[in-house]
Amino acid sequence: MVNRQALIGLIGANIMKSLAPALHIDAFAAAGITGHYHLMDVDRLPGRTLKSLLDAVKTAGFLGVNITFPFKQEVIPLLDALSPEARQIGAVNTVTIAPDGGTVGYNTDRSGFRLNFEDGLGRAGAEGSTAVLVGAGGAGSAVAFALMDLGLKTLIVHDMDDARAAKLAVDVSKHFGAGRGRVSTRLSDDVAAADGVANATPIGMSGFPGNPVPVEALRSGHWVADVIYSPIETELIQAARAKGARVVTGGGMCAWQGVDAFRLFTGITPDAARMHRVFASALAARDQALAGVS
Repeated sequence: MVNRQALIGLIGANIMKSLAPALHIDAFAAAGITGHYHLMDVDRLPGRTLKSLLDAVKTAGFLGVNITFPFKQEVIPLLDALSPEARQIGAVNTVTIAPDGGTVGYNTDRSGFRLNFEDGLGRAGAEGSTAVLVGAGGAGSAVAFALMDLGLKTLIVHDMDDARAAKLAVDVSKHFGAGRGRVSTRLSDDVAAADGVANATPIGMSGFPGNPVPVEALRSGHWVADVIYSPIETELIQAARAKGARVVTGGGMCAWQGVDAFRLFTGITPDAARMHRVFASALAARDQALAGVS
């Protein structure tokens, strides 16, 4: 049973538009807990390192923290233990903190992406198909494993860091079968020939404008998934929609991974439908506020 007062938070860069506080504060309220969700944005905390922030939240008695870009892999050596899934993926987005300060890293991005894909595109969209994954970092690793969970036949990995792309392709083949993961040799051609494409880079996020996928390679037969929800309609999603492709944004992924994270922090499983409704309301309020500012 969790204390009736609780602290959790998020550590990352460029996170001040995150909707995670709205999701968790509502889940606290529904559970009868007085809770606070604290954003720790390293862009606004000059000189503060990931280790110093982890030490601070342990000292303050946090139940745990979410971890986002660019720390999902960097956090691993700072933790006491990893869940089997986090160890397999090689990335962490949720850290629980025991009363004695012991830390365990988990990955809820994998289940969040998988459930969001099933909701938005249907499992059949991935089964037996070929997809290009752009981005082989912490989020990309989780997306890669989620796509393979969904029955993908072949995953083609692209990253600006060739070694990182190669490592993820090897990991996919190691866990799911020889040859099922490979590195993209020509992104535009690989996207054009694939059944779908997923973006797991920060490109397209507020503060990181652009589209990491060649627009000319997109076509109506594609499915396109993005992990970003700030903004909810990234340049990639807009371009894919304009081509007639089926799309799924990162919004549902945020809500689904929030369900798992809250359960890990508190031992209480929140109502998933309620969390999705709260996300939709918080998104509308945020976008309205941003429109008012502009």
